[in-house]
Amino acid sequence: MGEFLNAVSAVFVIFSLMAVGILLGKLKFMTATEKKFVSRYVINIAVPLNTIVGIQKNLKRSDMLEMGQLLLVPLITILICLAVSILVAKMLKLPKRRSGVFVALAFLSNTLFIGLPMAQELFGDVSLPYVMIYYMCSTVFTQTVALMLVERSGEAAEQTGKKQNLLVSLFTKPPILGIIAAYVLLLLDIRLPRIAMSFMNYVSATVTPLALFYCGFVIYELGKKSLRLEHGIPAMIALRLLFAPLVSILVTRALGVTGLPQKVFLIEAALPSVSQITVMAGAYGADEQYAAIGSVLSTIGIFITVPILMVLF
Repeated sequence: MGEFLNAVSAVFVIFSLMAVGILLGKLKFMTATEKKFVSRYVINIAVPLNTIVGIQKNLKRSDMLEMGQLLLVPLITILICLAVSILVAKMLKLPKRRSGVFVALAFLSNTLFIGLPMAQELFGDVSLPYVMIYYMCSTVFTQTVALMLVERSGEAAEQTGKKQNLLVSLFTKPPILGIIAAYVLLLLDIRLPRIAMSFMNYVSATVTPLALFYCGFVIYELGKKSLRLEHGIPAMIALRLLFAPLVSILVTRALGVTGLPQKVFLIEAALPSVSQITVMAGAYGADEQYAAIGSVLSTIGIFITVPILMVLF
């Protein structure tokens, strides 16, 4: 019963932060100008520093020796979800501006903005190394595959008429550079000075609230009437909240991963869609409203699914 209540309270906090974003919109404290700033700041500054801080604080070089098998769990889970999501998107015959957004919403979970606080609330700080393992895989896919899917669905891709080299695109993105820097420091067993960590702690602490404020503001822009089950949204929610955790359970059992790592991976797989997809859709001219609706409704869904998963497993 305690775990059930913890899960409910953790989800409630997430919704409370999104409600602040709605309030900011109603009070006119946040407009389209601030919205654009928030999206650029979160993706290009706060997320990279958040990655470095998270890995510096919760992993040691000796942990890298144990990461091989554990790293396979999120990798295989995400790849299976990606393949099935692409297949379902084709079956649904979604329009171009929505197809890539649908896949991005369906195959990736929100390990950064929701997963980290959720795991801390449910399992405590001991879960953080396993969250970081899942987060590493999820972030790489978010900043590469998901970004390409959304970009190809957007109007911006049509306007440029050019296909940027994948490797150049990948290794010039601040979030990816943040991951590379974090793991190079970990491999070399370099610990950053206290003053640097203190600075990055302050900046990285803004990731979760600002990203959720952003999502809340998008909801405000959409209005209540716009939060409806558009074509494909029910299938996306089923893939995200039901299919993904089922895959995670099967993968962990197949690889012999049990105990706390299995529970953490299960919860990380069962989380709502990545809220950054909404930011990406807005930046590249894809269907931002569709992304916001999917993100919000999948987040509402975890009020039911996460507590049930905690009781069952």
